[in-house]
Amino acid sequence: GTLTWFNSLLGFHRVKMKTPTKELNQVKVPAKILVADVKDVLESGVSTEKQEYLLKLLILSLIYLLAFSTRLFSVLRYESVIHEFDPYFNYRSTKYLVNEGIYNFLNWFDQSAWYPLGRIVGGTIYPGLMATAAAVYWVLHAVNITVDIRNVCVLLAPWFASNTAMVTYLFAKEIKDESAGLIAAAFIAIVPGYISRSVAGSYDNEGIAIFALILTYYLWVKAVKTGSLFWSAACSLAYFYMVSAWGGYVFIINLIPLYVLVMLLTGRYSSRLYTAYCTLYVLGTLLAMQITFVGFQPVQSSEHMAAFGTFGILQLFGAFNWVRSHMTPENFSRFFKTTLLAILAIAFAGFAIGVATGYISPWTGRFYSLFDPTWAKENIPIIASVSEHQPTTWASFFFDLHILTFLFPAGMYFCFSKLTDANIFLIIYGITAVYFAGVMVRLMLVLAPVACVLGAYAVSCTLQTYAKHLKKPNPVVVSASTSKRNITVAQALPVQRELGAIMLSGIAIMLVLYSFHCTWVTSEAYSSPSIVLAARQHDGSRLIFDDFREAYRWLGQNTPDDARIMSWWDYGYQISAMGNRTVLVDNNTWNNSHIAQVGKAMASPEDKAYEIMRALDVDYVLVIFGGLTGYASDDINKFLWMVRIAGSTDPNIIESNYYTPRGEFRIDKEGAPAMLNCLMYKLCYYRFSEVYTEQGRAPGYDRVRNAEIGNKGFKLEYLEEAFTSQHWLVRVYKVKTPDNRGGIVNL
Repeated sequence: GTLTWFNSLLGFHRVKMKTPTKELNQVKVPAKILVADVKDVLESGVSTEKQEYLLKLLILSLIYLLAFSTRLFSVLRYESVIHEFDPYFNYRSTKYLVNEGIYNFLNWFDQSAWYPLGRIVGGTIYPGLMATAAAVYWVLHAVNITVDIRNVCVLLAPWFASNTAMVTYLFAKEIKDESAGLIAAAFIAIVPGYISRSVAGSYDNEGIAIFALILTYYLWVKAVKTGSLFWSAACSLAYFYMVSAWGGYVFIINLIPLYVLVMLLTGRYSSRLYTAYCTLYVLGTLLAMQITFVGFQPVQSSEHMAAFGTFGILQLFGAFNWVRSHMTPENFSRFFKTTLLAILAIAFAGFAIGVATGYISPWTGRFYSLFDPTWAKENIPIIASVSEHQPTTWASFFFDLHILTFLFPAGMYFCFSKLTDANIFLIIYGITAVYFAGVMVRLMLVLAPVACVLGAYAVSCTLQTYAKHLKKPNPVVVSASTSKRNITVAQALPVQRELGAIMLSGIAIMLVLYSFHCTWVTSEAYSSPSIVLAARQHDGSRLIFDDFREAYRWLGQNTPDDARIMSWWDYGYQISAMGNRTVLVDNNTWNNSHIAQVGKAMASPEDKAYEIMRALDVDYVLVIFGGLTGYASDDINKFLWMVRIAGSTDPNIIESNYYTPRGEFRIDKEGAPAMLNCLMYKLCYYRFSEVYTEQGRAPGYDRVRNAEIGNKGFKLEYLEEAFTSQHWLVRVYKVKTPDNRGGIVNL
């Protein structure tokens, strides 16, 4: 009975003895040793698969928890608060969706944004993020778990980061094996390049978009491998979710066609590839067009023409293959040349007519910037003014990827050494991602996942190569008949074991350093909400600056409900969400000329600016000033972009007028007169000459520009100070109403 239970427990019925019973009986060994060996065989036989499965499940569970918990630094240090600027609009929109329902949300016209134009919110956003958060909220409430929608929004990105780690495991497993999948999941769980947009409170589109991106690529590789309509349709659904979440879906719909073309050119065409791509393109395009903001772009915009052209090429390729099987080589050659030239001529003419008539829209400014980083600065300054649109420095690559910077090319080498359909896709993904990440720092998000997979590929191959050298060699029986070759191998084994130990130790050290670096970067660089600032004092304690929320709360409680606030576009979403007041411009930046009017007002003298503000019905003006605290991301440092954007619509605003004769941008006595007398300068430095900022410095010393201001003691004629936050970070001014006599000249 005990033996039966033991065999049943271990699954002994699944173990197949490789040594015949007759030969086993002829072996002369002690009984105790034989029993011990059989016991080892039994233990190692059954439970190996179960142990591997349980160990894999345990590792994935730990990775899942790690990916979530490592993103909670900001919640633990500050509170459950939304970060940055765009997430505040997403949060405000999600609250509207939860309270008003999906129908009213899709038809929402926001009158408090872009005064006096307003904004059609439902038709100008990717609703996937809001719909996902609302769905989670409704599900939790359906099972009587009462969670505030704000907490759902705060924790959504960390939860999706855990899900991304699991999808990355499946993606890397599909490309190589389970070991590479586990390593890739561990890499992406803590990689800074992805954590930067997925910490708690970072309620932005990228928080769910990277999950959708990797899921689409995993299902695409699966569809190409199997040629299954099911996996192709699943890939289309994942692509639809990506389209609903982020405008970066254009990367998918251009990368996959590029991969298909490479497969055709390298002679790797198959019916599986045809089935996968045609299903994805047809079904994915139809689904994508259901997103209001996308509309007919998949069949009208230049960014989608590569996918459409590749779809047509596949049809031609399949048709030519069919015709070839029914014609002689000579006839097919003539038919192929004639038909191909005719089709190319028709396609070129159709494309030219589409562009000329405006049916096919040209590339957007952001798309041009990907191929020419200097284009936006010369043509659309509003795009170049965004910090995340700047080119990526080499230091940023190492900061966001660490050892993956070096494992990336190693993974490429291993992929090239064994070219498969899946490896070719990974190579194309890696090459394109590293290019676009170098052009625009925001696209480091797209590079981080493939860097993790390629790094895992390299580590997995290296471990598999050198780990076997650490295994104990079989005992060499020394006898008269022992061959010289056996002795040589036995003598060489210790050297190989030492080499394997060195390599594995080096990899272990790199992985430990990677984990330390990722934890430090997450804690110090990416877990500080921009709405709440912190600084270290001399004793090491943390000093909190909560001026932003203080100012927005003041706006909401001390200004009329219909008050109109003018500020630079960076702060529009926060004023709308936290101050609940009408703004002239915000972070949507859809109307360049309207933003230029705000920039023109800030760059003009007070009297000229007053005319602009009265024409725009401005009641209050809000500026951000860091000269007292040393906050460098203030409006003075952004001022030149205001001048450039204003100058793009009004030739009277000339950037060189705000520089000194030596071409310097200064705020001291040597500053340009246009700079020292503009509205932005006066609103930031009003009464600043009365303040001592550093010991041994004259009053009015700017700690950001490291200079004493040049224009002191001035008075405001058309505005009056209404509020200044505790640390002078936020300053609010009320626009005076004109006298009954006279009037203000309209623009």
